[in-house]
Amino acid sequence: MSPTPARVTAVDTHDIRFPTSRELDGSDAMNPDPDYSAAYAVLRTDAADGPDGAEGHGFTFTIGRGNDVQVAAIHALRHHVVGRSVDELCADPGSLFRDLIGDSQLRWLGPEKGVMHMAIGAVVNAVWDLAAKRAGKPLWRLLAEADPAWLVRQVDFRYLTDALTPDEALDLLRRGREGAGERTARLLAHGYPAYTTSPGWLGYDDAKLTRLAAQAVADGFTQIKLKVGADLDDDVRRCRVARAVVGPGVRIAVDANQRWDVAEAIRWTRALAPYDPYWIEEPTSPDDVLGHAAIREAVAPVKVATGEHVHNRVVFKQMLQAGALDVLQIDAARVGGVNENLAILLLAAKYGVPVCPHAGGVGLCELVQHFSMFDYVALTGTTEDRVIEYVDHLHDHFLDPVVIREGRYRAPTAPGFSAAMRPESIARYTFPGGTFWAADLAQQTQQKGHAA
Repeated sequence: MSPTPARVTAVDTHDIRFPTSRELDGSDAMNPDPDYSAAYAVLRTDAADGPDGAEGHGFTFTIGRGNDVQVAAIHALRHHVVGRSVDELCADPGSLFRDLIGDSQLRWLGPEKGVMHMAIGAVVNAVWDLAAKRAGKPLWRLLAEADPAWLVRQVDFRYLTDALTPDEALDLLRRGREGAGERTARLLAHGYPAYTTSPGWLGYDDAKLTRLAAQAVADGFTQIKLKVGADLDDDVRRCRVARAVVGPGVRIAVDANQRWDVAEAIRWTRALAPYDPYWIEEPTSPDDVLGHAAIREAVAPVKVATGEHVHNRVVFKQMLQAGALDVLQIDAARVGGVNENLAILLLAAKYGVPVCPHAGGVGLCELVQHFSMFDYVALTGTTEDRVIEYVDHLHDHFLDPVVIREGRYRAPTAPGFSAAMRPESIARYTFPGGTFWAADLAQQTQQKGHAA
């Protein structure tokens, strides 16, 4: 009698929040007091090969209030997942992706954008984590060594074929495999270039900016990023301070986090130009394709970078078609997971635009490294003008945290998507009943009592 095939038995969800607003970590012109949070999902199965091959972990990133809404959205998808064959899911994660984006009643809430689409990304990423664990490979290597025709089948080409056809994608992937073995060895030996945003949070004073910028250079980073957009005089001063610290040989990117109208973005970026900013990031609404194109034309040679809040592959397609960006910034947890990010990477490769992923957040560094490493090994074959963002907090909450040496990401070697959080971190920071938040609430209640 043959054994019963393993199936998904549950989708556990967790509302996990970290009190980052108290030190102004993550602060910028649009988001002055973020509490970095994760709407976290665990796919549990009845597979008999232990938790490493029996669970898939995924999440999407929020900044505090509303994380409970994101958790509810993930929970609303569980009926599509529970009961499915583990072998079939891992053999074709695209089948689940298509079912999730095709649920017409939930699709109405987007379509393919916002809370529901981010929830789809979390669930899809959990499936890929499970698939990579069962294959015994880190996700970047699973993708890089996969059959190109199979990868093409993971991509939803609906709405894309005027810019990228399946045959073109297959050709890109087949050509990308040439020399992949040598690049894998080089990646494992030398890592992937990174830049750091850690010195540049808007809430930091000049002394902290100076200290952290100098430390970044000493640590081997060749690019840092500053948040801008709240006050022009402050931004000019901060760029002047940063440039004096890092010298002319280190790139400084600046990030407005969607703060400006088009004309204001042009004026502000030109005012910062004497300090040689490498790119201006999110200068206006992430939905404004033509606005980005106008800004790009007006502020050159400063580059325009965007993408962390772009909803889906279709808007990225339009950005590329319109010549609206110089640097494309994917986000592992904003769009529909690995499958949609594959589509975006293929689009960028066709248009010859470098991808520099958005990271930071909770676990975003852990996730996006896999996409850049796949892109280098088996798609574009280059790291020229490509860097992955790095922020130096919250990594200790993950079982397989990123490793940075001499300003470069070291390639993960553990099987999976590097998404699993430590059980003790989940127990401590689950909101509102985790041990940290329960104690915090009790302290606040006590203080209010004394004040009364």
